Amino acid sequence: MSVMPKAIVVVALAIAGVNCATAATRKPNVLFIAVDDLRTSLGCYGNADVKTPNIDRLAARAVRFDNAYVQYTVCNPSRSSFLSGLRPDQTGVVDNRTILRDRLPDVVTFPQLLKENGWHSAAFGKIFHLGGGRDAALRDRWADLPKSWHSAQSFEATATGRTKLAGRDLTGGKLSWCHWGAMDGGDEDQPDGQIARAVCAKIESLGDTPWIIGAGFMKPHDPFLAPKKYFDLYPEGSLALYRDPAGMTPAPPLAVGFGELGEAFRKFADTERGEFLRAYYACTSFMDAQVGRVLDTVDRLHLWDNTLVIFLGDHGYHLGERGWWNKNTLFERSCRAPLMIAAPGAKRGVVRGLVEFVDLYPTIAEYCGVTPPARLAGRSLRPLVNDPSGPGKPAAFTLVTRGKNRGDSIRTERWRYTEWSDGARELYDHDADPEENRNVVAAHPDIVRELQPRLHAAHPVANRASR
Repeated sequence: MSVMPKAIVVVALAIAGVNCATAATRKPNVLFIAVDDLRTSLGCYGNADVKTPNIDRLAARAVRFDNAYVQYTVCNPSRSSFLSGLRPDQTGVVDNRTILRDRLPDVVTFPQLLKENGWHSAAFGKIFHLGGGRDAALRDRWADLPKSWHSAQSFEATATGRTKLAGRDLTGGKLSWCHWGAMDGGDEDQPDGQIARAVCAKIESLGDTPWIIGAGFMKPHDPFLAPKKYFDLYPEGSLALYRDPAGMTPAPPLAVGFGELGEAFRKFADTERGEFLRAYYACTSFMDAQVGRVLDTVDRLHLWDNTLVIFLGDHGYHLGERGWWNKNTLFERSCRAPLMIAAPGAKRGVVRGLVEFVDLYPTIAEYCGVTPPARLAGRSLRPLVNDPSGPGKPAAFTLVTRGKNRGDSIRTERWRYTEWSDGARELYDHDADPEENRNVVAAHPDIVRELQPRLHAAHPVANRASR
């Protein structure tokens, strides 16, 4: 039997349009960019007020998911969910105090799966929830060292970066986190600037070693601190405030406006609202600049042909909708978050169908050619990356807890239906009411009868008064 010469094989592959390194099953890199408290207020999502040129240029080469939903609308439960590929009812993590491995000591996260299959894994900033303070051993447990990463690094502002040139507390000290500051110094005097520098240096140092790098940018999470030049992008009084419409259906007691947050936000005048919005946008633009530095490194090193880039916000955020200035609700503004995937060989596009963040784990596993654990909650998004016009999921599910109470929500293409453990129910028609201002649960018992069993099947442990 004759053997085709190696040179002819290479030429044949080139003629066929096959990259020779890809033909040799080269492991793809994974750049996983997770941003804290980032809602879809981005230029590429149609917001003309906020300045995000670097995220927009990523979107110009990526597939943008317009209806991507988190499984919990608070940092630690959301991250524990998408890093493990399991829903919060499966992880048992429904607060910011519980470490994932305290509930699931043997769970295999997606960075751990790649690490165990030959990828170098490194995290910078906030990928898992940060905790532990100055206790190094506890910080490592929160970062999931050494199981998920070869290394994980957190950062602090410099002395210069802690100097506030302008700013104030928006609640008179009632909420310690609720303050903004236009800070002295440059980008690298703040943690996000240091994260960008470290990520770029790590990418350069690894050469041809396959890697998964988590870039966990912390802004626009509170406190709203960024170098002054980013506040200067938004002159005082230049941003229009959101106004809830007259006749809006009041939210159930557990839905929004609860606790000390609700009490503080009800005291906001337009001065506080304007300063909060300006500070959130300034921090978003600061973070965007750091994303740009990382993308510049990917450009300069010509890594796009062998790097899967995933960009997301860990949940959405309210900026005045229903008088709320935070996350932790089951309204669209909190459940929906930005998600973009730039995959080698894939074209840009927009996915309108529903997807969930639990879908990320099987997506990464499929692109990297590794076998994920059995019984993951999601399904791979690769078919939608290849064909953004394809159908999404029939529904997406999100839950939150309020102490011993909880709420569970299902989002379909047209409807959002939510149940609370105190018996309250909500139904919103997105065809007529995309901001979810009018609860039409009483007018559509047929829709409730359709959606309720689907919600109960997805969240079977919920303690619902309606069952």
